[in-house]
Amino acid sequence: MELGMIGLGRMGGDMTRRLLKGGHRVVAFDPLKTAREAAAASGAAVTVSVKELATALKPPRIVWLMVPAGKPTEDTIDKLLPLLADGDIVIDGGNSNYRDSIGRAEKLAKKGIFLMDVGTSGGIWGLNEGYCLMVGGDVDTYYHLKPIFQTLAPSPDTGYGYVGTNGAGHFVKMVHNGIEYGLMQSYAEGFQLLKAREEFNLDLGRVAEIWRHGSVVRSWILDLTAAALKQDPDLERIQPYVEDSGEGRWTVEEAVKLGVPVPVISLALQMRFRSRQPQSFSDKLLAAMRKGFGGHAVKETK
Repeated sequence: MELGMIGLGRMGGDMTRRLLKGGHRVVAFDPLKTAREAAAASGAAVTVSVKELATALKPPRIVWLMVPAGKPTEDTIDKLLPLLADGDIVIDGGNSNYRDSIGRAEKLAKKGIFLMDVGTSGGIWGLNEGYCLMVGGDVDTYYHLKPIFQTLAPSPDTGYGYVGTNGAGHFVKMVHNGIEYGLMQSYAEGFQLLKAREEFNLDLGRVAEIWRHGSVVRSWILDLTAAALKQDPDLERIQPYVEDSGEGRWTVEEAVKLGVPVPVISLALQMRFRSRQPQSFSDKLLAAMRKGFGGHAVKETK
């Protein structure tokens, strides 16, 4: 099949290469010249604008977006809208908020254009391992696009699927990322506890390697944990500062709206916030309170 790819960053570029290897024709665009050059080197037909990309594709056109969520995605769709026509398809493979996807689908539908929201997971390993694809939108359009999903997925039969109407793909990906937060936090706390029992002098990389095989806590995240601990056992080259992509926040916000308890995911998100505080004002205040009511000693800064 032929499709356009807008956004040739790390994941978009790797997806383009995987599609090309799968026999699809890809017309690509990215604002960065270096990204365009890399796509051209892989065999993509490269364009220098969104307009040129839309013109280069044969109707009915398929355009896959891999751009940051929020305004960048909105702006790209607004540029595409006057260039597309009835029957064309826009695929948003980024981490958009599912509510935004519902609104964008309604806007595009007024012109007869289909929006498919595709939650995409796989990160830097997707080129070789394949991507997990959670697809929302029109079901007939999903089956029309199935050869593309099969090429990007881990295999033609696994790791992808239709999950519901517009917004469902990004909703499922949002919850997926919330679960990811909880898993990562649990592993991190467990290994911190192992490290704290100093008299055992535990080889944490060895423990992780043992758990990877046969254990009920084995997972791909544990595989990555084992690799990180093998490379740098004390993680001396890493600062304890953890970012969040935004989807964990959306997951917690949605849980509040629906009245669904998600204490593990919520606390995992809060711990990421905590990691960014080199000097915690709340902890300082706690120490001051204890000194105030109980005369407890405090450690003063030098």
